[in-house]
Amino acid sequence: MPRDTLTADRIVRAAIELLDDEGLDGLNMRSLAKRLGSAATAVYWHIKTKDDLVRLASDAIWHEVELPDLDATDWRTAATAHASGMHAMLTRHPWLVQAFGSHLLHGPGQARYNDLGLAIYEKAGFAADDADRAAATVFTFVLGSALGPAAQVSLNRRLSKNGADAEQLMADAMTRATKTALQFPRLRQRLDTTAATQYAAAPDNTFAFGLQSVLDGLQARLTADRATGRE
Repeated sequence: MPRDTLTADRIVRAAIELLDDEGLDGLNMRSLAKRLGSAATAVYWHIKTKDDLVRLASDAIWHEVELPDLDATDWRTAATAHASGMHAMLTRHPWLVQAFGSHLLHGPGQARYNDLGLAIYEKAGFAADDADRAAATVFTFVLGSALGPAAQVSLNRRLSKNGADAEQLMADAMTRATKTALQFPRLRQRLDTTAATQYAAAPDNTFAFGLQSVLDGLQARLTADRATGRE
């Protein structure tokens, strides 16, 4: 494909697809160029480095998060939608969780998301500094909640390399983990009523439960501040 048929936007979209399929470790300019039907040198003409590519791809997927309309809803509903949208996006693109720890990420997509987060907690009644803290608390909770699924995708990909049976390797590891867990009373009690293969899985609705608990805590903080005249 001639160089002039490529655009940075097209390259970024292909990079997102490659990252979804292969993870951060699978992203390189040669593989990306092959997917685009182009030469690696043509890709470099538009985007100079792999770090730049990861940054652009990561910012692009932040635009997938649909932002709630603060004029049409209360702050709790908006905060739930805002956080849930981020969690769903991270679940679709688990490589982004890993990228947070290995790349300098910034751009208008993420800034757009973060700015609305501050607006939500200011609308709730928090002063500017506390709105920053509230938004950061929820952001950190969502990121941590997405870590488990992202790690599972990465682990399955690594275990499957060279034709290995990832499912069997996981089952063998789970058998060993279950034997260890049976030595501890609360884990043993749960294993008596739960399939061993579910030992490492979070209970249903864990994210929703945790998010509402965090928001309950923020609501309680607002109530206490108002009672003491701190707001």
